[in-house]
Amino acid sequence: MNPLIVALDFQCAEDARELVTRLGGRISFYKVGLELFTSAGPGFVRELVGEGKDVFLDLKLYDIGETVKRTVARIGSLGARLATIHGTARSMMRAAVDGRGESGLKLLAVTALTSFDQSDMADLGYSCTVEELVSLRVRMAMDAGIDGIVCSPLEVAAVRALAGADAVLVTPGVRSAGASKGDQKRVATPAEALRNGANYLVIGRQITRAADPAAEAERLLDEIAAAP
Repeated sequence: MNPLIVALDFQCAEDARELVTRLGGRISFYKVGLELFTSAGPGFVRELVGEGKDVFLDLKLYDIGETVKRTVARIGSLGARLATIHGTARSMMRAAVDGRGESGLKLLAVTALTSFDQSDMADLGYSCTVEELVSLRVRMAMDAGIDGIVCSPLEVAAVRALAGADAVLVTPGVRSAGASKGDQKRVATPAEALRNGANYLVIGRQITRAADPAAEAERLLDEIAAAP
């Protein structure tokens, strides 16, 4: 299985389409986040699905239960394979589970953003550690019937132990050794993340801003294949 999900963090559909074309059959799974979804809308998700691509719709839903339920139903109708919801409340997550119905959409709870560190936790008023918050939210998500977790690769082993073998674990904040961390603070290499229990790795700028994105994707796949 190819574990790479390429983040289409672009301002418009044209730029995203160009990258998808350049990557060709090397990548079959793409993340559509807030920026691109705001610009290109549901139609672009349908377009990717129509081309045989899997879509991870990363909107990090957070609202009252009824709104989340109805929004998840709309997401399910687009054909997206994965979607995110903030893992902050059982009732909200249960509403999301109800909303997806029989669509086959898998829901992922966001535990703590990979741009967060302990100073960010203090700013938000939390006295616990990032790891403690992640553990709490994983347990809540599993209790609510959520399918998986988005978490830092540094916490993925602990999350796997809590969430169980069947949970879908998606890890952003993954970089090859020597690659720029950008605004991520809790990162690991692709091999480390997979070894510790991740199912999918979200890769953005390392591929999307490479001089040759297709060659960089190939190099990453080779790196993963060669890892012990």
